[in-house]
Amino acid sequence: MYTVSVKRDFVAQHFLIGGDWGPENDWHSHHYYLEVQLEGPELDEHGYLVDIVDIETNLEQIVAYYKDKTLNDLPEFTGLNPSIEHFCRIVATTLAERINAPNLAALSVQIWENEIAWARYRLKTN
Repeated sequence: MYTVSVKRDFVAQHFLIGGDWGPENDWHSHHYYLEVQLEGPELDEHGYLVDIVDIETNLEQIVAYYKDKTLNDLPEFTGLNPSIEHFCRIVATTLAERINAPNLAALSVQIWENEIAWARYRLKTN
């Protein structure tokens, strides 16, 4: 199985809802690190699993959308606690809709909210 990965960082804000998580209930910023990993069993005729320029272009657009925003205010988080788990799923499904790669078997998004805490969502694409 082949894997291609691209990583970006950005700052966004949120506050947690639905429980008592101390300071996490207050509006605050995170310097997020987002890594996408694409997996597949075969390469295309050019020797690529996925065109890395396509990954980078789409990932830049996604990061630009979230950069300096409060996640709670965005429509995709309506009714959701803006946890990194939900954030990973939302980014993964968005990216999967945009990437055109017939050999792609799975796509994972991992987001760190600090040096020690991260979540990952893996989406099978076929």
